Amino acid sequence: MSIATTQPNSTLSDAKPPDTKTHLLDIGYQLLAKKGFSAVGIKQILDTAGVPKGSFYHYFASKEAFGEAIITHYFANYKIRLDTMGAVDTDAQQKLYTYFQGWYDTQQNGCDHEKCLVVKLSAEVADISESMRRALNEGYQQTIEWLTSLIKAGWIEGSIPQTDNIGAESMAKRWYFAWLGASLIAKTSQTNTPLAEVWQMTTAQMGR
Repeated sequence: MSIATTQPNSTLSDAKPPDTKTHLLDIGYQLLAKKGFSAVGIKQILDTAGVPKGSFYHYFASKEAFGEAIITHYFANYKIRLDTMGAVDTDAQQKLYTYFQGWYDTQQNGCDHEKCLVVKLSAEVADISESMRRALNEGYQQTIEWLTSLIKAGWIEGSIPQTDNIGAESMAKRWYFAWLGASLIAKTSQTNTPLAEVWQMTTAQMGR
């Protein structure tokens, strides 16, 4: 997520700078996605954002509350992207293909703040923060529900083959869990093989 800035040498601009809370969330997102939750202290967040300590505690009661807000903010924006993708005038199979192709492309070749917030925090915060764990889980469920709706639509229109004895939600969970796990293993092994394997599995199951 980028921070809006005024264009140099312009007297008027339609771009508005973010409010302090949004600015803190944007900076926190970049830091946590790059370094993880435990490695980032409040001082680093404040120094990077250029925000005084009092402003931080005006919006967030603790670092844990800040982490929860970052996750919630991330998934709210992610839902907008999913809805935009779902509104494209293509069949359900193509929408799913585009979604997983995007996941495959962005998770390859290292990890930066545009890619890895959920992957990094999934492996870190479940045992140290109940509120952050819940926020992540709610985000997972939001994405699984979106995938489920597209699988059902694909079955109805015939663009996705239907497998006996497997419900749409179960298939969505299998795909999502496989991709999340492959992303974690790709990060650990520093190879794209796990992503290539689940890409082949998913595209075959969606009839590509």
